[in-house]
Parts: sequence; structure tokens; C-alpha cells
Amino acid sequence: MSSDTSAAANKWQLFLAGARQRVQSGGTTLEAGGTLTRLTGLVLEASGIRAPIGSQCLVSLEAQEPVLAEVVGFANERAFLMPAGDVQGLSSGASVVPLAPYVPVPRLGDVPVRKEARSIQGLLRLPLGEGLLGRVVDSHGEPLDRMGPLLDVSARPLDRMPLNAMDRAPVREPLDTGVRAINSLLTVGRGQRIGLFAGSGVGKSVLLGMMARYTQADVIVVGLIGERGREVKEFIEDILGPEGRARSVVVAAPADAPPLLRLQGANYATAVAEDFRDRGKHVLLLMDSLTRYAMAQREIALAIGEPPATKGYPPSCFAKLPQLVERSGNGLNGVGSITAFYTVLTEGDDQQDPIADAARAILDGHIVLSRSLAEAGHYPAIDISQSASRVMHNVVPREHFEAARRFRAINSRYEKGRDLVQIGAYVHGSDPALDEAIHLHEPMAEFLQQDMQVAAPLDDSVQQMAATLEREEAFP
Repeated sequence: MSSDTSAAANKWQLFLAGARQRVQSGGTTLEAGGTLTRLTGLVLEASGIRAPIGSQCLVSLEAQEPVLAEVVGFANERAFLMPAGDVQGLSSGASVVPLAPYVPVPRLGDVPVRKEARSIQGLLRLPLGEGLLGRVVDSHGEPLDRMGPLLDVSARPLDRMPLNAMDRAPVREPLDTGVRAINSLLTVGRGQRIGLFAGSGVGKSVLLGMMARYTQADVIVVGLIGERGREVKEFIEDILGPEGRARSVVVAAPADAPPLLRLQGANYATAVAEDFRDRGKHVLLLMDSLTRYAMAQREIALAIGEPPATKGYPPSCFAKLPQLVERSGNGLNGVGSITAFYTVLTEGDDQQDPIADAARAILDGHIVLSRSLAEAGHYPAIDISQSASRVMHNVVPREHFEAARRFRAINSRYEKGRDLVQIGAYVHGSDPALDEAIHLHEPMAEFLQQDMQVAAPLDDSVQQMAATLEREEAFP
């Protein structure tokens, strides 16, 4: 063999050895880029890429910051993407490149998560871990509290395999929320999922803050989804307070965030709660609100052409709700738990609102806040006649359950006869049961009210309820 031939063979052998090493190390990937062809409303349309649903892509033009977008649908050779940032400045012909799979993620704290959000099989990875305690982050896991980078966290995919229903521990242990009306009449079990149904301005944020302060939980995860940006700092400083914040993780995706980020914020808050549950912690998840989550899904679904069904909500909205809610609850074999409170906005105080009706069917109970009670200065404005806890009979003694049932029956009897009493048409002695309800109305109303700065432990709440009902025996 000539020297030239030998040299050429050695050169190719070295080239092949280097290529083989790069392939084995995963350091070289081929990126199939596409082109932005259309922007309609909220949706970007791209041609020339094939990426699975949920994949992250970068949309960019020269001399412009890339926009992160997620694949939310496709039709033939077109991919529909929902941007996670401002699309101002994008034009037809922009480059659309899927984030390469199997790319190592740089250590969090050195590089902003938005820029390093690589994926495994196209799925977004965000920071999870003990380092999130006491921090306020956005839907990308980027700190909003200006307290420096996140430490003691690792980037992991948000999607998880659903738990086998037979592996979950049943709800058997009561949870002290520190709210007298809930502890006594609507007792919550550890691992329960319950809805907080309220219109605007009836005190749901204050009630959430009371539970965040006083609930017996190891970790509190707060998801502020689609609410006013002003309320984020107010909730943290005025309602949570320093003690509540120290054991809390707050994920904020305010109303001006794109719908994709509002969806992602709710999923991220749930993933954070799941991570702490897997560590054996008892977690309190406060999601405000489930309605804004459904509205974000409605914006995305309608934008990509899904037909509206009930009052403008496409079918995918009602499919997304149980997928989110079922992730909370007790962990495998009783290790850790997530007790979740989801606020549900009732438009026009209509309890038959489609999202309210769907949420009531998939949750383990509902607490209704009444505007009439709030207008009368009755706080917390919990309407016990319309509220229910579906697991209360499993977590409290029979004596407690019977006392709560009697309390609710007397309150309901007064509500039915209220109009007759107020207009003076009722004659005392006509109905002994109503006479008794009138006699107990004032002490019962006093019992149900509570100052937000005062905690009401579970045992004390039950004793006070029993003492209130004892006045019934003294009624002549």
C-alpha cells in the first residue's frame, strides 16, 4: 500500500472514531428547522417541522431575542404553536427550531431557566427541590423576588405518570385549617381536594390566607393563576406574612401572562406540590384560580380551531380539569399528601356556571362564599347551607358529625323562615322548630364569624359548636 493511501486511510479512521465518540456522548444533534408562515391571533403556524405535542420550540429572527413556543396542535404539514412570550417583531419567514432532545441542562443559577429550558423528548424541564421554599417564581421557574438564583434544585420534566387509584391511601385523618366554620361544619381530611366557590370581592383571598397561615401542613404551595398582578405582592406580604412565606412556594402567572404560561403555572405549582409529597411531606396546595386555568385552555383551544361547546368552553377545557385535579391527594401507600383548595369564580354568582358545575363534580367537596353575607359584614362569608365536605363522615367522630348535622339543620330552618320573621308575619309559637332557630340565630352567626388574625384550632372549634348548641336546651 502506498504512503498516500495509508495516510488517507488513517485520516478516515480518525474521522470515524471522532464521529463515533460524538454520537455516543450525545454532544452533536441534528436540528430540523421550520419556517413561520402565519400568525393569527394567539397562534403561530409553522411549516417544515415535525415535533410532538408539548414540544418546546424557539422562534427567532436575526438581531431579535428568540421567542419560546410550545406545539399545541397540527394539521397536515403545519404545526400550531402557542408563544410563551411577546411576539412583537416576528414576521413571516422566521426560523422555528425545536429544542433538541437529550441536551444536558446547565446548572440552575448560572443560566436563566428560560434560556436553558432544554427537554427530554421535547418536554419542558423546570426547577424542583427544597430550594424553592420561601421563594416566588414565575411559570418558567425564574425568581420574581429578587433574592438571587435558586439553589438546591434540579430541572425535571413536569409531566408524570398518573397514580394507580388502588395505590392511593384513603382520606381518614382530619386536617386543622384554623378556620372555625370549616373545622366544625365542613371538616377537611388530609389529602382531600375541595373547591372554594366565590364571586369577585367576597373575601376568598383572605380565606386562603387564613388557611395558609393556620393549616397544619409541612409545605404550602400557592399558585396565583390569572389573577391581578397587584394581588401577588399583597397576598405574599399582607396575607401570607413572614411565617407563612417561610414554608411556602409561590408560583405566579398573572392575568397579563400569555395563556400558555397560565396553564404552565398551574401545572408547575402542582408539580412542586407532587415533588414535596414524594419526599414524605404533607402539602397544602392553594390554587387561585381553577377558572382562570380553564379560561387559558379555552383561549388556546379556540385559537387553534376547536369548536365551542358549553357557553363558549370547548370540550378540552372539561378534559383538562380532572387531569390537573387528580394529581393532588394522598401519595402512594400513605407516604405524603397534597390537600388542595381550588378557587372557582362563579360569574354573576351563578352556581351553575359550566366550570363551577364541572369542578363540583370532580372535587371532594365545595365551600361557597355568599355575597349577601359579605355585604352584611359576616366574614368569612361561608354559606354553610350550600357547602359540603364529602369526606367529613370518614374523618370525624360520630358525635362531632351529628352535632354538625344538627347545627346545619337549625340554620337551614331559620333561612327558610327568615322572610316571614323580617316582615313581621310570623307569630311566635306557631312553629316550635322555627322558634328555636330564631333563638339560636344570633349565637350561631357569632360562632361562624372569625377575625383573620385569630386562629381557631380544630378541638376548640368543635367545643365551641357544642357550647352554642347547648343553648338550644336552655330554650323554653
